[in-house]
Amino acid sequence: MISREAELEISAPRIGLHHELAKRALDVTMALFGMIVLLPVFIVVGIAIKLDDPRGRIFFHQIRVGKNGKTFKMYKFRSMVSNADEKLKDILHLNEIDGAMFKMKEDPRITRIGKFIRKTSMDELPQFINVLKGEMSMVGPRPPLPREVESYSTYDRQRLQVVPGCTGLWQVSGRSSIDFKEMVELDLKYIKQRSIWFDIKLILRTISVLIRTKDAY
Repeated sequence: MISREAELEISAPRIGLHHELAKRALDVTMALFGMIVLLPVFIVVGIAIKLDDPRGRIFFHQIRVGKNGKTFKMYKFRSMVSNADEKLKDILHLNEIDGAMFKMKEDPRITRIGKFIRKTSMDELPQFINVLKGEMSMVGPRPPLPREVESYSTYDRQRLQVVPGCTGLWQVSGRSSIDFKEMVELDLKYIKQRSIWFDIKLILRTISVLIRTKDAY
């Protein structure tokens, strides 16, 4: 009987150079377009963050794990108090999602403006910089934290075989309402079915999800 690991390896399509070049072109185009069009949003959000918490920084970066386990700094607008990482150990036991992730709907570390920009996913906009640097793609599995990867099984680690993305099947299928195992399955489904047209379809679905701001926290 073929295991889940072997089944994925057998069925995953080989992606040629033309696909990689087209995907990179799509990423750069979308990221540049997004940064130019949304520049006023960047400015307003930055001012709001500073007014809400003058002592903290506007931008926040966190070490994430990318393709083949390579780490990089992922950028976001700061939506939590300045010492959020230090406070995490005190609330880990309140995790509301199974598996190697931490999610809490009423996370006490989130600031007032942070609740709004997380609900609308505006906190994710600086990741356009990661896309331009080639560390992330517009579409792909979400990049996990190193501490999350430490608890990955061999099966789970397969989601690290492609460049991580700003959006993907997990984000358009329920986001915070989906547990870790379901997220892994959705990521592996994307890896097996990935194509430029699939990416475009997921980007359009993401826009629809963001308008509704459902399942985000």
